[in-house]
Amino acid sequence: MRMLQGLLATAGLLIGFSFAASADKPVAKSVEPPPVSYYREVRRIFQQNCQGCHQPARAQGSFIMTSYANLLEKGESGEPGVVPGKPEASKIVAQITSHNGKRPAMPKGKDPLLEREVKLIQQWIAQGAKDDTPRIAQQLIDAEHPPTYASPPVITSVDFSPDGKLLAVAGYHEVLMHKADGSGLVARLVGLSERVQSLAFSPDSKSLAVTGGDPGRFGEVQIWDIAKRELKLSLPVTYDTVYGGSWSPDGSKVAFGCADNTLRAIEAKTGKQVLFQGAHNDWVLDTVFSVDGSHLVSVSRDMSMKLTEVATQRFVDNITSITPGALKGGLQTVARNPKKDELLIGGSDGQAKIYKMYRDKKRVIGDDFNRLRVFEALPGRIFRARYSPDGSRVAVSSSHEGKGEVRIYQEADAKLVTKLEGERGAVYAVAFRPDGKVVASGGFDGLVRLNDAQTGKLIKEFIPYPVKTNALSARN
Repeated sequence: MRMLQGLLATAGLLIGFSFAASADKPVAKSVEPPPVSYYREVRRIFQQNCQGCHQPARAQGSFIMTSYANLLEKGESGEPGVVPGKPEASKIVAQITSHNGKRPAMPKGKDPLLEREVKLIQQWIAQGAKDDTPRIAQQLIDAEHPPTYASPPVITSVDFSPDGKLLAVAGYHEVLMHKADGSGLVARLVGLSERVQSLAFSPDSKSLAVTGGDPGRFGEVQIWDIAKRELKLSLPVTYDTVYGGSWSPDGSKVAFGCADNTLRAIEAKTGKQVLFQGAHNDWVLDTVFSVDGSHLVSVSRDMSMKLTEVATQRFVDNITSITPGALKGGLQTVARNPKKDELLIGGSDGQAKIYKMYRDKKRVIGDDFNRLRVFEALPGRIFRARYSPDGSRVAVSSSHEGKGEVRIYQEADAKLVTKLEGERGAVYAVAFRPDGKVVASGGFDGLVRLNDAQTGKLIKEFIPYPVKTNALSARN
């Protein structure tokens, strides 16, 4: 009995000690979630999912989402997009959340936002919807506030319209449309992408496809109506800039390459993705369709040129050899002969080559069967190679140690026709005028040069951007 009493007493002491310890232990307070950053977190979600349809050039619902101030304004519904501190009163929240099990209204035509993305936006608004955009990033750029240039920026792409009337030049956040002879600026097409990587007119000259984006944030494909100077489509794609836009021969599709190693194609009118190919092992930098549009060719930093069937999205074959040493570096550019399915490529080894598109012989390890011709090596890396409209000549541009050049060759025998006049920095862009008589080029120095395609003589050079006079004087 005494033993039992002792055990009970000991248990009582332990229980009392436990209660005392619990009483001394502070009660844990609810932890407030960390502040959500508009600039680093919320803005990224809007860029990748919303701004394609809600930007100054294409303000659907009369609502713009490209700046913080725009988010506080009312759209055509009469309700403000964001009410600081009140997620339940913010139109954006209502649009991106489901109601009674129904699919969210926005993003329109795309997958709903992830649950964590919706919660992040709600949390940001509940915390007061603070704007933490750095002052250096608060510059507004749109059609009413086009970019201003202290000096000419690098030119990454140029293209003549097939009707011969216009020359498009890539700029910062914009495409500058010039008369084909360089005699005057016709229009400035200002969009979201700060980096424009490629330009391509549609076969009927009525539309312009633009690929680019903001490095490390989002990629974008734009389709512009040339006559109306109106943005018809803005499609955010992946999380980095996109490259090498090209049109199908019938003008119904636009293909492009991505820094996520994928090749894609969309319907030009709707933006619907109709092709996805993931066979490359590095960035896909340029694309071109076959003559009949049934196949798509892509080149990549992975040292390969690949053939894909459009209808089935099926990777067919490596057009270039897989033999070690056959290609000495990544490929930057591809163009198709306008008359037949032969392909001109160039890249880091400085040698342009022509391949036939389709293999009609069984592959043997070690062969390079599809290769037809190899051109002389240019100094440095080839950035752009293009056929003349009749397919009889090719233009190839390169860069080496800060200097560049453009050479014209005969297509049939790879014989040099001429080197284009004009002192140049690295040349990243080249295009034949539709009549084949003039070649436009541009690159690191920010100047567009027009040269005679037969003699190489410099016809004209000009700065395609409105540059401040005092800055230009200092530059010269």
